[in-house]
Amino acid sequence: MAMRAFICGVRGTALSGPERAFLRNAEPWGVILFPRNVETPEQLVRVTASVRETLGRDAAVLIDQEGGRIQRLGPPHWPSYPPGVAYGRLYDRCAEDAERAAYLGAYLMAADLVAVGIDVDCLPVADVPIVGANSVIGDRAYGETPQKVAAIARKMAEGLLQCGVLPVLKHIPGHGRATSDSHHALPVVEAERSTLLATDFAAFRSLRDLPIGMTAHVVYAAIDPVAPATTSATVVHDVIRGWIGFSGLLMSDDVSMGALSGPLHERSRAAIAAGCDIVLHCNGDLAEMEDVAAAVPALEREGAARAERALARRRPSARQDTVDLRGEWAALMAGPTRARRVSA
Repeated sequence: MAMRAFICGVRGTALSGPERAFLRNAEPWGVILFPRNVETPEQLVRVTASVRETLGRDAAVLIDQEGGRIQRLGPPHWPSYPPGVAYGRLYDRCAEDAERAAYLGAYLMAADLVAVGIDVDCLPVADVPIVGANSVIGDRAYGETPQKVAAIARKMAEGLLQCGVLPVLKHIPGHGRATSDSHHALPVVEAERSTLLATDFAAFRSLRDLPIGMTAHVVYAAIDPVAPATTSATVVHDVIRGWIGFSGLLMSDDVSMGALSGPLHERSRAAIAAGCDIVLHCNGDLAEMEDVAAAVPALEREGAARAERALARRRPSARQDTVDLRGEWAALMAGPTRARRVSA
């Protein structure tokens, strides 16, 4: 059976019998994990291995591991990482140090992930926040200008890729101006198109070559006054694929979020019809997952080709000594004195 155009979650710290049956029958492209799925490194290795064994292939296993308040793996079993704003503050002191630190921080997070069988990280965040916007992005952002955000995001993506983890560029074409949290309500951005192109969308244009992108559940009234980017063919084709030029695998943000309305099967069909390659559903509710799976098509043609190209980039370069790298990263993050470099 062909892979279907969706990613789903699971409920607990081990796959249940019904979940195994669902995964075998529905054939999602990948599975995303959350704190509810995590106890220890050893247990998590069993979960990721079980997902791939059930699907019968080297399926993508995703997670949101940004650092700060969006960190699904953390103490006591994994290190704590700072939010994106920490790299932005360092950038204001020394751009070169900040870019090196962003690369190292992402590489170290990726090393944590590959050790437990996770190979896709929903990072970097290329949203550019403005004063007065909702705090859902907030300190997750690397800076307040598209140039600064793109520079740091590029190094985060490179660090992940160097260790064999695929980055997911989010939230394309830009969530930073939203005045509400799309987890709970639909944000409507009233800015003019010229403003959006110059600020909100610009960082994404610089990162258009990344392998995977995640859409924003945000309405841009100057472009499509009704539908959010996830379900807007105008935004997907004219902005994301057009002006930004993003050519990678395009996945929706979680279709169970409060920003979207209507039954899940309608949301899923609308996202696919708009031009998303893959639908994301996160909460692990089996009945909802079945609704999504029944609504989406097989992953084929251009979507399948983009997925294949993305997965082909899960090839780490020669692994580096994370002890030395962690020391360099900590020194860079700690202060203005330039740290001794470990050759990459």
